[in-house]
Amino acid sequence: MIKENDIVLCTVNRIQKTTVFLDIENNGQGTMIFAEVSPGRIRNIREYVVPGKKIVCKVLRIRNGNIELSLRRVAASERDLIMENHKREKMLLSMLKPIIKEPEKVLEKIKASYQATEFIDEVRENPKIIEKFLKKTEAEKLSKILQEKKEKDKEVMKTIIIKSQDFDGIKKIKEILDIPEATTRYKGSSQFTIKVIAKDYKTANQIMDKILKEIEDKSKKLRVQLEIKEK
Repeated sequence: MIKENDIVLCTVNRIQKTTVFLDIENNGQGTMIFAEVSPGRIRNIREYVVPGKKIVCKVLRIRNGNIELSLRRVAASERDLIMENHKREKMLLSMLKPIIKEPEKVLEKIKASYQATEFIDEVRENPKIIEKFLKKTEAEKLSKILQEKKEKDKEVMKTIIIKSQDFDGIKKIKEILDIPEATTRYKGSSQFTIKVIAKDYKTANQIMDKILKEIEDKSKKLRVQLEIKEK
């Protein structure tokens, strides 16, 4: 059952006046006013939403059966996790199709117990898990496909603004941005990008959160101005 504050995958159905109508995956329909699409003035709504586009939204309220959604309130890490899971579901379905007659039904059974991302990762470690959903011969075929398919590492990026007026400000900033687990790059105007690469988005975002906390702590200690950009 869908609840307030849930993060959900949606498909844009249509746009009428200042309202976006969305199909929520496995949860009916919802609506979103333009003010919840993006902060600030929107010059062209189609830069953000067009019919048929998949977007990740947050459930703001449920009133009289109407589900009110927001795009602007979804964090990048939340969006990445939902979209990665959707991508894995499609990949898993394509793997099941040549093996069994009703792949969609099996996928639904898997989804009742696992997120697609978790299922694929766990199966690579313990192929026996597949036998809960498939016959042994079918499970062996799927396991072989999963073991052979190599996935690219995932990356997450964050932009920060960091400044210091102290005579040794550059030295302080270098000390703060000495991060072994990430790559940092100067963009100009006191802006830096931080990039983390890991095997999946969940791990990458966990590492990024840890790094940002360390940067915040160091900045306070060294009295350096810091702003972490939300998107």
